[in-house]
Amino acid sequence: MRHQKKINHLGRTSSHRKAMLSNMASSLILHKRIHTTVAKAKALRTFVEPLITKSKDDSTHSRRLVFSYLQNKEAVSELFREISKKILERPGGYTRILKTGNRMGDNAEMCLIELVDYNEVMLAVKDDGKAKATRRKRSTKKKAVEPESKETKAEVKSEEKAEKKTKKPVKKETEPEVIPEAEEPITES
Repeated sequence: MRHQKKINHLGRTSSHRKAMLSNMASSLILHKRIHTTVAKAKALRTFVEPLITKSKDDSTHSRRLVFSYLQNKEAVSELFREISKKILERPGGYTRILKTGNRMGDNAEMCLIELVDYNEVMLAVKDDGKAKATRRKRSTKKKAVEPESKETKAEVKSEEKAEKKTKKPVKKETEPEVIPEAEEPITES
């Protein structure tokens, strides 16, 4: 039984796994998107998201904690300078995994793991301002007043029919045709 064994060892020793995840996290922070296997991406997500959360508090202590995991000065400074400003309002879920199919050689599931706030295509789609379409469609007709009894419904219908009959089609005014004046023939004298 695998009770409380959540970590994926990824077929590596503990030191190798920590070094690999540290290297992948640094690459993700510096390049904003990396291409890897799904298993490694899921392990990386659990490794890097707490570090990104720590970057919201820009203090010496949190910088040292993050550096102890990443071991890369450029990645730490990028995380605290650029990324922390973009993710300040976000409560979590800083990364996105997009599956890209299987690898040719060993048929391993491949994916892109990226920082959510740095994908311009997804942000453009989000900022369109259109509401998300749902499966349920409501009728487009808006009813002004709902009649309460059958008698009032019948009266409303009869009034609508009477309005339709009284309306006459409006003729469109057309512009009169302009006949071009014929030019006088030139006569030689």
